[in-house]
Amino acid sequence: MENSRQEKVQKFEEFVDKRLKPDLLHAISQRDKVFEQQKIFADLRRNIENLEKNSVTSLRTLVNLGSEVYLQAEVENTQHIFVDVGFGFHVEFTWSEALNYIEKREEKIARQIEDYTQLIASIKAQIKLVCIIYYVFINSLIS
Repeated sequence: MENSRQEKVQKFEEFVDKRLKPDLLHAISQRDKVFEQQKIFADLRRNIENLEKNSVTSLRTLVNLGSEVYLQAEVENTQHIFVDVGFGFHVEFTWSEALNYIEKREEKIARQIEDYTQLIASIKAQIKLVCIIYYVFINSLIS
């Protein structure tokens, strides 16, 4: 009888430690990646808006060649911009086209963040529920 109780207690603990907590950490990690995408697109939108506002037609910049090696570059025509659209593809946009694309991506990213936030809340609720059941089970053993 005591052995059966210990097995049940162990199953509760294993379920939380081996299933729910890793799921929670994964969901938080995925949401953090989406937050990074959100920041990148917000920065890009701000940069394009600043270029438009200041009527910039050319500029000098540093380009990251990889491994944090930078090269000075001159952009003679800033009216078109290449945007990473995923899967290694870059699309050439005008400023207005890029802003429209960014707006749509930001809407999608906001939905993804909301979905991950709901998933995280759900997993936390499951952990609390298992802990309550565990607490009730332990108290019933003591009584």
